Amino acid sequence: MESSVLTLPTSQDVAAARSNISGFALRTPLLKLAADIPGVNIFLKLENLQPLGSFKIRPALNVLRTMDPQRLRHGVLTASAGNFGLGLVFAARQIGVPATVVVPDGSATTKAKALADLGAKVIRLPFDEWWTVLTSRNFAGEDGVFIHPVAESAVLAGNATIGAELIEDQPECDAVVVPFGGGGLACGIGSVIRRLKPGVRMIVAESEAAQPAAAALANGGPIKVRHIQSFVDGMGSTTVLPEMWPLIRQMVDQATCASFAQIADAIRLLASRHHVIAEAAGAASVAAAMGGLAGKGNIVCIVSGGNIDAPKLGAILNGQSPF
Repeated sequence: MESSVLTLPTSQDVAAARSNISGFALRTPLLKLAADIPGVNIFLKLENLQPLGSFKIRPALNVLRTMDPQRLRHGVLTASAGNFGLGLVFAARQIGVPATVVVPDGSATTKAKALADLGAKVIRLPFDEWWTVLTSRNFAGEDGVFIHPVAESAVLAGNATIGAELIEDQPECDAVVVPFGGGGLACGIGSVIRRLKPGVRMIVAESEAAQPAAAALANGGPIKVRHIQSFVDGMGSTTVLPEMWPLIRQMVDQATCASFAQIADAIRLLASRHHVIAEAAGAASVAAAMGGLAGKGNIVCIVSGGNIDAPKLGAILNGQSPF
C-alpha cells in the first residue's frame, strides 16, 4: 500500500506545524515534579491536558492540514490503540470528513467509547489482526485515506512541536524521557533536540509488556519480541517498524524498562501530589526517571496521555494491582 518516505522534520516543518495546530492544540505546561530525588529534577510536559487527553491531537491536526482536501473526500482511516484515533477524528471533524478507527481488543474502553461519541466508526480486532492493518495500511471494505499514527513525516513534525516548546521552557535540560509506542513521538521531539541541544540525552521508556526499542538497539535492527496485554495499553508492540528504525537509530540514545509496579507508583504520585491523571503509557516516562533510569540532572518527562479506564485508575489509587 501507499506510504510516504519518512524524513525528519526541518525547522521550517516544525514552524509550519505549530501554525497548523494553533487554536486547537494547547501549549502544555512544564511542571516540576514534587519529588525529593538527590541530584535529579524531574519536569513534566503535561500532554495529558490536551483536548481529548493526549499529545496525538498535534500530529493528527498537522497531517490533515498538510494534505490535499480532495484526497480526503472519502474520509480517513487509521489503526490506533485509541489516542491517535481520537486526535484524527477531532481533526477530521474540523474539515468535515468521516473517520474510521481500527483498535486492538486490549485498548482502553474509555478510548473506544470516546471515539464512538465523537462519531467515528470503530472496528475492534484481536491484536495480531490489528497489527496487520497497521503495517499494511489497509482494511478491506474501507476506502478512506489511511493515516499512519507513527510513520508519516507530517506526524513527526506535529510531534516535534512538543520538543520546540520544552526547549523554550527548559533550555537547561539534560535528558528527555519519552514513552515508546512506535517511535514517532521520540523521533519528532528528538529532531528538535538534536538540532538545538545536541548534548541532551534522548531516552525512551518501555514497560514489561513489550520492549521492542531496547531489543532493536541491542540487536542493531528490528527484532520480534514478546508482547503481552496489560494495563499499559497505550504503547508496546511486537517489533520496531522497519521504516522507523533508521530514524530511531539516529534519535534515541537509550531505551529503559519501567516495571508495572513502578508505573502504578508513578500514576499514584502524579495524582496525589499534582492532581494529574496519567494513563500507564503516559506515566512510564516518570516511572523511568524516578527509578534512576534516566540519570542525573534536569530530566523532562513527556506525560503523553491521560486516558485511563476508571476501574483501573481506581484500583491503582487504592493500592491494588491493575495487572
